[in-house]
Amino acid sequence: MSVRYPRPLRPRDRVGITSPSSGVAKELRGRLDVAIREVEARGYEVVVGRCMDGTGHVSAPAADRANELMAMLTDPGIAAVVPPWGGETAIDLLPLLDWDRLRDAEPTWLVGYSDLSTVMTPLTLLTGIATVHGTNLMDTPYRVPEGLASWLDITAAPTGHRFTQTPPERHRSSGWDDFAADPEVRELSLDAVGRWTRLDGDGDVEIEGRLIGGCVETLCNLAGTPYGDTTAFAREHAPEGLLVYVEAGEDNAYTICRNLHGMRLAGFFDRANAILVGRTSAPDGRSLTQHQAVLDALGVLGVPIIADVECGHVPPFLPIVNGARGRVVHTATRSELTQTLD
Repeated sequence: MSVRYPRPLRPRDRVGITSPSSGVAKELRGRLDVAIREVEARGYEVVVGRCMDGTGHVSAPAADRANELMAMLTDPGIAAVVPPWGGETAIDLLPLLDWDRLRDAEPTWLVGYSDLSTVMTPLTLLTGIATVHGTNLMDTPYRVPEGLASWLDITAAPTGHRFTQTPPERHRSSGWDDFAADPEVRELSLDAVGRWTRLDGDGDVEIEGRLIGGCVETLCNLAGTPYGDTTAFAREHAPEGLLVYVEAGEDNAYTICRNLHGMRLAGFFDRANAILVGRTSAPDGRSLTQHQAVLDALGVLGVPIIADVECGHVPPFLPIVNGARGRVVHTATRSELTQTLD
C-alpha cells in the first residue's frame, strides 16, 4: 500500500496551532506571535487552539490535548497542524487518539520534532500518512541556511515532488536563542564547523529506503509496542526497506546507549538499510561518547551508520518526511539526502 501524502498547502489554507505536549509561557508569547505572522505571510490563515498554556509541563489535561489534536487533524478545513514545540510527555495522548478515525480521514500535515516524534512517528506507522520531522513553529522565523528546506516549502510541494538537501557544514556549538529577550530573532548563529560522519567504517554510501524515525528519548518508549512497529510499516509500505533516523536530545551517552539497545532488541531497526544519527549536544559519558554509544548498540546490525546529520536538537534543521522515499549519498566530498514524496 502506498504512503498517503496530505494535499499541498495553498494560499488561504488554514494552519492549526495546538500544543500536544508543552505550551507557551507568557514571556514567550512574543515569539509565538512572530512565528504566526511568518506563517500568515505565506498567505495562510492561522487557527490557534485552546491547549496552549505554558505554566506547567503540559498545556492542558491529556484528554483536552488529545481532543484538540484530533479535531484539527480531522477537520477538512485545516491543512496542517504545527505545534509550537515539543515537550516531555506527549506519550499520554497515544491511547486517547482515535487511530481508526485518523486512518479514515483525509490526511493533514503534522509538523514538528523532539517530543512531537511521540505522535508523528506512530501516525505514520499506524496510518501510512506522511508527517514532517523538521522545525517547530517557534523556529519557523529563522532564515533557512543554503542547502536545507523549510517545512513551509515541503508541505506546499505536490505529491511526487523530489528534493535534495545538503548539509551547510556549519552548526550551533551550544545553547538556544533567548526568545523572551529577542522574539524577532531570525538569524541562526552557526559558529561551529562539521560534516556528516560515517561511524561503522570507511567507504562511500549510496543507499535508498523509506524514511522513518525521530527522537531517541521518546521513541525508545514506543519500540516493541503497536505505536512503534516499524516492521509492520515496512511490510505494508516499504518492502524496499527503511532509512531509519534517530537523534538524542539531552540524555547522556550511557542512557542513549541503553535506549538504542532496547530499540534494537524490540525490532525497531530490523528493516533498516542504513541509519542516520542526528548531531547532538547531549553529554558524553566519562568513558563513552555519543558516537560510541550508537556503535555499541547498533554496530551489530551491519548497515551503514551516518552521524552528525542535521535532524536533531542542534541547529540548523534538515526536515525529514516520515514515509517519503529517501536516498542517502555520503562520500569524502559529498553528502546529501534526497526525498521523494511518492
